Amino acid sequence: MNQIPRLRFAHLPTPVEPLPRLSATLGGPPLLVKRDDQTGLALGGNKTRKLEFLLAEAVANGARTLITAGAAQSNHCRQTAAAARRYGLDCILVLSGEPQPPSGNLLLDQLLGVEILWTTRQQRDADLQAAFQAAWDAGRRPYLIPYGGSSPAGAAGYVYAMQELLEQGLHPDWIVFASSSGGTHAGLAAGKRLLGYSGQVLGISIDEPQDVLQQRVAELATRTTDLLGQPVTLQPQEILAHAEYLGAGYGIPDTLEKEAMALFARQEGLLLDPVYTGRAAGGMIDLIRQGFFPRGSTVLFWHTGGAPALFADRYRTIVE
Repeated sequence: MNQIPRLRFAHLPTPVEPLPRLSATLGGPPLLVKRDDQTGLALGGNKTRKLEFLLAEAVANGARTLITAGAAQSNHCRQTAAAARRYGLDCILVLSGEPQPPSGNLLLDQLLGVEILWTTRQQRDADLQAAFQAAWDAGRRPYLIPYGGSSPAGAAGYVYAMQELLEQGLHPDWIVFASSSGGTHAGLAAGKRLLGYSGQVLGISIDEPQDVLQQRVAELATRTTDLLGQPVTLQPQEILAHAEYLGAGYGIPDTLEKEAMALFARQEGLLLDPVYTGRAAGGMIDLIRQGFFPRGSTVLFWHTGGAPALFADRYRTIVE
């Protein structure tokens, strides 16, 4: 693969651990977890892998300000803010919602001292572009990071993550993870094709219908392989995704997420978040109970982080 610019600040490789008590409790296949909650940047998470490549691109282009968008409890925004501070850059976050007392990820954003602009989810993209233009006009040399860091450069982080997993000597039959903006999913799907991984890469949709997610991931994975100098075309039907666990909507945990979070915590001492890993783990648990995974399979849950959201005021009810 092409060696594209990269700044190395993630704590890699992240460990892979067995989940014997959870496996026994569920009575299903042997379970493993890949701990990308331990990547090290401002309490870690999957976006740190992407930011190694996105920051390298920004620095190479002389950027002085990073601009990105997300929800009020965005893990991506928290890690982007931390990466900006690590490299002496300003940072502007365009967050969906209303101004609120700081807690969870938002507390960390404010501790990092970044600028926050509030918007609605419907207006977010327009306001993100407006923020970029205003920063450009002010001479702040902005670099725009797309929602979730889901660009070819960002997704490349998860092609290399797949390479890391294989170099750890692990070839699970299934990899299961949370999928939303599509960058992690696209990188793993591209890595499967480029690196010859023979298992299945299954994204549990957090907020998108299956056909929308498959199309998005296939397009981004195709562009990522081109960036890496080994162009292949991935079709939407090649992308494995489940969208049966959308529940009441984005960021609204219900019985599925609460049970998954409690099982992981009480059986393995492992913390999930209420939005992404809680929903993805809940979907995986339901699939295990349905007998979805063939007998004899090994299933790896790729933990994408997000624990700071546990301390957000809005999620206090998860233990009630």
